[in-house]
Amino acid sequence: MAAKIINGTEIAAKKRIEIAEEVKKVKNSGVTPGLAVILVGDNHASRTYVRNKQKACQELGMHSVLIELPQEISETELLFKIEELNGDQNIHGILVQLPIPKHIDEKRVIESISPLKDVDGFHPINIGRMMTGQDAFLPCTPYGIMVLLEEMGISIAGKHVVVVGRSNIVGKPAGQLFLNEHATVTYCHSKTKDLKKHTAQADILVSAVGIANFITADHIKEGAVVIDVGMNRNDAGKLCGDVVFEEVSAKAGYITPVPKGVGPMTITMLMYNTLKSAKNTLQS
Repeated sequence: MAAKIINGTEIAAKKRIEIAEEVKKVKNSGVTPGLAVILVGDNHASRTYVRNKQKACQELGMHSVLIELPQEISETELLFKIEELNGDQNIHGILVQLPIPKHIDEKRVIESISPLKDVDGFHPINIGRMMTGQDAFLPCTPYGIMVLLEEMGISIAGKHVVVVGRSNIVGKPAGQLFLNEHATVTYCHSKTKDLKKHTAQADILVSAVGIANFITADHIKEGAVVIDVGMNRNDAGKLCGDVVFEEVSAKAGYITPVPKGVGPMTITMLMYNTLKSAKNTLQS
């Protein structure tokens, strides 16, 4: 049995058409959704991510601002710039591209962004609201995973979901979103003993460990849904996920490829959150 491919590129394109239509309606009401991205230093990968976010804004008719700051900027100066953006009525979403220099406290930076403009969904208030099932800005990659499953018609309620990885950005919030949809959730991580015993029980397996070719066919049960969040480089320098795609896809029921799987959904959900924030201002 060959797994059905969950094509994130196609689903993201469909969602962006829907977002673009909503952006037009909001602009007709006098508000142009605006996203501010702060880039500290000159990390090549970060610059690529930022460029893709700006391109998405442009394609969807949103306003985007890129604020480039030097590597040696002080924490105080960065926090002051964020506070300026918190008060800017033309900006509905603020994100600081991670990673940031080590001399700056990442948690303090995240907490300085207004929860009303926290379109990355990292602020403790939004995390707390997500945990308690309230309306919130949801972290973009986990949110994208949920949309992929919804678009594929894959039910979640009652399923056993195993999440491999416990980062604050993907693993932890992904598990919580599945729990909110009435799944039974198991978290696995670097200290988990006998990993395969847990993953082989999963109806839905989410791998977010960032290790190339970490998940093999032995890790999954026949017909499982496999969501590969990894973005790695193999020994040949080729982009790959956490999952050994060829052998796992022969056993799984559904699988996301890398690239063209979860990745395209992350920026799409960032655009959705920015639009949502702009719509919130119309209702306030």
